[in-house]
Amino acid sequence: MSEEFRYIVRIAGKDLNGLDKVFYALHRIKGVGINTAYLIARLANVDPERRVGTLTDEEVKRIEETIARLPELGVPGWYMNRPRDPETGKDMHLIGSDLVLKVKGDIDLMKSIKSWKGIRHALGLKVRGQRTKTTGRTGMTVGVTRKPKKR
Repeated sequence: MSEEFRYIVRIAGKDLNGLDKVFYALHRIKGVGINTAYLIARLANVDPERRVGTLTDEEVKRIEETIARLPELGVPGWYMNRPRDPETGKDMHLIGSDLVLKVKGDIDLMKSIKSWKGIRHALGLKVRGQRTKTTGRTGMTVGVTRKPKKR
């Protein structure tokens, strides 16, 4: 390992392990999956198979700019994690705490307008149509008790 190798690199507000490959380290950022990490690395002209600790400051800056400008770089809207945002109507790709806050806001909106999904969220039940007879139980253990054996 060279003397300019860094064991911790900060990208998009997240400390990444310098020993990980670029695509694998980028996917640790909330809102960036494996395929999006490959896309970001290629758009930033960085080899996805390189180790993060070997990246120069300029390459790290290019990666951060690429993450911030993903919608402007010609990436299709269906690839974003927030296509056609209800407030702005634009395709957005959110990461980190921005993503967490938007999702929480969406759930709070559903609760306030009393939509079906909002009611399910408020009651702590399954939201997407899963069965609830046997799974998703919380609280006391529910089960069948055996009758005492006859002698």
